[in-house]
Amino acid sequence: MKQYTTLTLPALGAAFIAVLAQITLPIGPVPFSLQNMAIGLIATLFKPREALLSTLLYLLLGSIGLPVFAGGHGGVSALIGPSAGYLWAYIAYAGLTSYLTKPKSPISAIFFANLLGDSLVFVGGCLGLHILASMPVAKIWLLGVLPFILPDLVKILVISLISRELFRHLGQHTYFKS
Repeated sequence: MKQYTTLTLPALGAAFIAVLAQITLPIGPVPFSLQNMAIGLIATLFKPREALLSTLLYLLLGSIGLPVFAGGHGGVSALIGPSAGYLWAYIAYAGLTSYLTKPKSPISAIFFANLLGDSLVFVGGCLGLHILASMPVAKIWLLGVLPFILPDLVKILVISLISRELFRHLGQHTYFKS
């Protein structure tokens, strides 16, 4: 059963991220999408190994050209373009949040773990915009951080509220009990 979970959950997680990444709103060099919400939910529900494998598989699928990134983009160029810092930081988001959350975690702990993970995405995104797009810090703040703060807080709140209920329903499976 463990091998089944180890193989299946990352594939399902990567597919979930890819689907939510297609819900986008282009607002500049970095589109608003729901892929970070998918990362947060997977990181909250999955153990660190499966959360990291889901994220890495998602990035691998995109890097080989499958249209899984926001707006149906794919290819190596996405991993070295303006959004690259955000994409690479998803690995840190998945790892940290998954490490900090457990099935019995209170909503506040889930919120805080996702807030920390999402903050790492902002840091990675800002570094990517500065290094790869040569943006000045003021422009990075206006284009790469400010428009996303409130929507990301709402997404984190949604993750926090629905994950407790999902844990309750998934608790029948031994993977989600510990």
